[in-house]
Parts: sequence; C-alpha cells; structure tokens
Amino acid sequence: MSFTQSPRRILWTMPYLPWPITSGGKARQYHLLRCMAERGHRITLLVQSRTPLDADVRAALQPLVEELIVLPRRPLRHPLTLWRAATSRLPLLTSVNGFAPALTARFEALLQSHPWDVVQIEHSYGLQPFLAALRRHRQPFLLVEHNVESELGAATYGKWPLWARPLAWFDQWRARRWERETLAQAAVVVGVTEADARKLAAIGGRPTCVVSNGVDTRGFAAVQPDAASQRVLFVGNYEYAPNLDAVEWALDAVWPRLWALNPQARFVVCGHALPEAWRQRWPDARIDWRGYVPSLPEVQSQSAVFMAPLRSGGGSKLKVLEALAAGLPVVSTREGLSGLDVQDGVQARVADSAEAMAQAVAELLAEPQRAQALGLAARAHVGRRFDWAAAADQLEAAHAALRAQAGKERA
Repeated sequence: MSFTQSPRRILWTMPYLPWPITSGGKARQYHLLRCMAERGHRITLLVQSRTPLDADVRAALQPLVEELIVLPRRPLRHPLTLWRAATSRLPLLTSVNGFAPALTARFEALLQSHPWDVVQIEHSYGLQPFLAALRRHRQPFLLVEHNVESELGAATYGKWPLWARPLAWFDQWRARRWERETLAQAAVVVGVTEADARKLAAIGGRPTCVVSNGVDTRGFAAVQPDAASQRVLFVGNYEYAPNLDAVEWALDAVWPRLWALNPQARFVVCGHALPEAWRQRWPDARIDWRGYVPSLPEVQSQSAVFMAPLRSGGGSKLKVLEALAAGLPVVSTREGLSGLDVQDGVQARVADSAEAMAQAVAELLAEPQRAQALGLAARAHVGRRFDWAAAADQLEAAHAALRAQAGKERA
C-alpha cells in the first residue's frame, strides 16, 4: 500500500489496554493503532493497565507494534491512591492514573533510548507520570483528548451524595486547573471534533488538530436490521458516567412514554460493566439486560432501532457511529450526534426531550420502510466520511503538525 507519510518511530502511551474493545475509547485506540501499523509506522506502545496482559491481549496487540510494554496500575482502593486523591493538587482521575514511579522510570528510559519522531500521549489525566521527563528532555509531544474532560463533571459528580458535593466542586476546580496546565505543555493538542478542538485551543492556547472517531465499515456492512423485532438497542461502557445517565434517563423518562405509544417495544441494553442493580430497579420483562456482547453486529441484526439518549460526554460517540454504519435507524439527542455531521430526518432523527424521543422511536417502529430509508442513508454517510483510514490520515497530519511546531519552537 502507499503511505501518506514516510514511516515514523512513535512512542505512544495509553492509560488502559485497547483490547478487548469494551468502550468507544478502546475501539478508537485499537483501530488507529491497527491503521498506523498497516502504514508501516514503528510503534512502541507503553500502557499502564489495571487489567493484566494475558495471552489474548498479547495476541491482538503484539503484531501491531515493535515493542509492547504493559505496567500494572495500582488498585483504586490502594492506600497510596486514596491518599493522593485526597491530598494532591491533581484531580481524582489524574491521581488514580498518576504517581507511578515504575511507569515514569520506564518512560524516561525510552526517551533516552531512541530519537522519537513522535511522542503521543493519550488523555490529560494520563500525563502526570510523564510530564517531568518530557520537560527535562525538552521533548515535544502530542496530547490527545477524547473529550473536554472539565465538561464531564456534571454527569460524574451528579451521582455523588449531597454530603460529598463540596468534594465534587473541589475536584472540578482541580480538574480545570490541571487541564489548563497540561494543555499548555503540549506542542499540539488533538480533539475528536471541531467543536472540542476549539475549546481545547481556548483552554491551553496551543495549536490543535482534529482526529475524528471512525468505524470499521466492513465489519458492519452485512448487518440487516430486523424491523419486525420491535427491539430498541443501546450499547455503552457503564464505567463511563454519561452512559449511566443515558440509560437511567431513558428508563425513567422516555420508556414510560414509549410504552404508552407502543406496548410491544423492547429495550435491549448491552455493554461492559452493566450495573446489577438496574435489573432490580427496572424489572419490566420488556427490558433485555444483555451486558457485554462479543458480537455487536449480531445484536444489531436483531434490533429495529438504535436509541442514543446521551445528555453529556462531548467528543463523538463510537456507539452511534457503529449503529449508523450498521444501517440501524438512529434516534438520538444532539449530544449523541455531536461531530457526526448528521442531518435530522435524513441520516437520523434528533430528539432532545423525552417526549420527542419516545415519539420518534414509536414512529420508526411503526413505519419500517421509513426506518429502512433512514438507515440506508446513514450507512452511506458513514462510509463516505468516517472510515478508520480517514481518521488515520488525520492522525498522520497531526504528527506532521507536531514536527512542524517543534521545529518552529526550536528556531
């Protein structure tokens, strides 16, 4: 194949293993890693992970990289983690992923071992172990943000009890301060959408690029939604607060209205870390609690509509992209469709209130031909705009911008 760029030597850090794919973030990391490896780039992947590197993970990742280094992350309830979370100037998530001497030492050794064409750090909350070494070596780096982290607080902290709200406000203040500090240190900052990139540029004052989320369009090409099934699908990683909020809002506010319009409709809830308490809170037999599913196309083929009742999160939503690529008619909030350049009524239905979402889903369940036309238009749109190869082109352009910015600052 022809390369967009000559092959680069890349040091790429992540605060979690990108396999197995149990979240949108992991899907993004894995597929970009795969595409960059296919283009001949020489990648050293340095990961701090709470889950071990087992044989299956090694088999998935080892062929993509020149060197795979995985170090364990302290448990969340480790005394040092709790102490740092309570006393550090850093926000909670950064404290959990930071203060890792072994990771810092390994990163320092890697900086000394090679002249790197690109150093790419995923997430500002994963930067703390590397920041001192980057400064000491005057190493320019690319910082990739999947969201504007300071905007995620409402969904996360809204679950805290009232007595803990002052701690939540304090942590939000720490998060905003850390975000300003870290974004200002990067040579180039990457956002997932144009809107996110503008916000990140305003916070850190650094050059920004966009690397969109993508989808493996070939993997979803054979999906044929089942219009007669009356099944409405949602998929999410429930360690991520916006997905928790989405399901809870849907079941409290949307589904009572939808069942009043269509009592036969069923809600299929899939994804990693499904809370067991939900089964007791909503015991309706029309809810199918699937949890993690190894084959998403299989469950998509059993569904009639994809519902995305997302009210926060930022970035662009891989779960929604995958549903569009599968030809599933999608009903979503504007937040759920952010960054996807979808037109209401052409590639998806937009519904920001519970009443509008229930009505839109009911109409698509009752009008299968209309639903099919929406799904076919969505699949064509994603195929044109959001294949992972296009995202890899954007990442290579961000690497070129990093090298240009580093040369400018040295001069």
